[in-house]
Amino acid sequence: MSKFTALTPDLYEYLADHRSDRDPLLAELAEETRHLGPISMMQVAADQGALLTLLVRLSGARRALEVGTFTGYSALSIARGLPPGGTLLCCDVSDEWTSIARRYLDRAGFAERVEIRIASALETLASLDRSEIFDFAFVDADKENYSNYFAEILPRLRPNGLVLFDNVLWGGRVIDVEDARAGTRAIRALNDQVRDDPRVESVMLAVSDGLTVARKRRPEELKG
Repeated sequence: MSKFTALTPDLYEYLADHRSDRDPLLAELAEETRHLGPISMMQVAADQGALLTLLVRLSGARRALEVGTFTGYSALSIARGLPPGGTLLCCDVSDEWTSIARRYLDRAGFAERVEIRIASALETLASLDRSEIFDFAFVDADKENYSNYFAEILPRLRPNGLVLFDNVLWGGRVIDVEDARAGTRAIRALNDQVRDDPRVESVMLAVSDGLTVARKRRPEELKG
């Protein structure tokens, strides 16, 4: 018997309603973002945000990284999971959208603990000192650079740290053999790259538009 349950809209609402610790500030941010129109689709789903918070807490992360912040739902979700003194570096190219993120992060009391750098994320990552190590990373940005982000982030991730990639199912287009668009090809390449990289163990989850969670293996796991 198949273990797969197809999510209807009603069943998804039931699923989303059964997460704990629903945050009124996140709900307010989601509502403001919704009024931006079609571009609001760039925001992560509520259940995805809850999962980010949970994974940050479970991993014991103190230093987190985000590539692609938009209006800040995922950033606030990650920051909520950090312990006192934990920090988050956000990389984005838009002052317009991140100005909304800054407002909500400030209201949540994270102004001193979350840094938003406006520049190409690859430039920001390349500018970091090689000694700067992260415990947790979330990538939800331009798909054509996903493999480049993976290459830049993994050396800066501590052993047993987590790196997550959003939109890995790409609306189902990853399995459409007739779709040869750049974004689709980039997602396929990243999915295969993470799966085949011996430095990580990973799982792809059917959360929202697909979420890959990869753990960097400890050195002793790589021996032999």
